Amino acid sequence: MRPAIRAAGPDDLPALVALDELCFGPTAWSTVAWTDEFERLSADRVILVAGEGLVVGYVVLLLPPVEVDVVEVLRIAVRPAERRTGIGGHLMTAALARCAGRTVLLEVAASNESAIGLYRAFGFEQISRRRGYYGAGEDAVIMRWREEQ
Repeated sequence: MRPAIRAAGPDDLPALVALDELCFGPTAWSTVAWTDEFERLSADRVILVAGEGLVVGYVVLLLPPVEVDVVEVLRIAVRPAERRTGIGGHLMTAALARCAGRTVLLEVAASNESAIGLYRAFGFEQISRRRGYYGAGEDAVIMRWREEQ
């Protein structure tokens, strides 16, 4: 079943904080960090959530108002019990629809093969690697998407 994708609102803040903690553990954003993201919604942030009632996934975009500036996927997550159900793909489709004609960058842990596979399926290509970027010395893979002209 296709989840409802919608823009996040202030009422979603507690659910997003909890889901982020569930998905990212010690590297989860704090409540203060999430509050800062919500304060920037009208400026350069887009937060999309999947699910009606229970939030089962989200994506956070840095979407600068100047159209030549690069868009960044800052965060994307799906509740562990809902992974491999297409929710991540639906979130990515909705996110990229907001980025028409722009270049999009993201970074992902080199060991996160399922995420890398998802991004490649959407046309992202590896453009760089940050050696030892993550806490345990793991590399970050930098990927880029450009809408086909």
